[in-house]
Amino acid sequence: MNTPSTPSTPSKQNAQTAQNTPHDPSRAHSTGGASGLAGRLDQSQPYALGVFRIVVGLLFACHGAASLFGVLGGAMGGGTVPVGTWPGWYAAVIQLGAGGLVLLGLGTRSAAFLASGSMAYAYFKVHQPESLFPLQNGGETAALFAWAFVLLVFTGPGALALDGLFRGRVGAGAPEKRTGEEREEQATPVTA
Repeated sequence: MNTPSTPSTPSKQNAQTAQNTPHDPSRAHSTGGASGLAGRLDQSQPYALGVFRIVVGLLFACHGAASLFGVLGGAMGGGTVPVGTWPGWYAAVIQLGAGGLVLLGLGTRSAAFLASGSMAYAYFKVHQPESLFPLQNGGETAALFAWAFVLLVFTGPGALALDGLFRGRVGAGAPEKRTGEEREEQATPVTA
């Protein structure tokens, strides 16, 4: 005689699976434990972001220095951009100034916003009329710089930024980080 089998409930299935699965110590680390690889990567994220900011800022400032002063091969294969010419000279000033600020981590979000806008302008005004895709129109550098700076606008400078030094010394302008209990204590009026 056939009797219909009753389906197992999810909790019974999970208990059975847990009993039948051998414990694998390497799985415990890969699921987000603080001592696992993911935990170590999460801990070093501010430093990786700081190094990313430094490299992007340095490369951007080098473009500006090459165009303004003729160093590192000069502007477009040699020479400098004539003073006051639109948009080349102004772009070079933005590259040197904003790149330097991003490199140092001073006013990173504002400098990155300005740098990203200048690269978006360069891409759409200079490169995009030639062809739609960066690979076809020679605008890979402008597109990569624009998006790298957008990332820095949203993430901030990360570690190794001079903003962090000033934030620590000038306590009045920077909000203090507090735990939830400290905020509650401050918000709760004391009655006698």
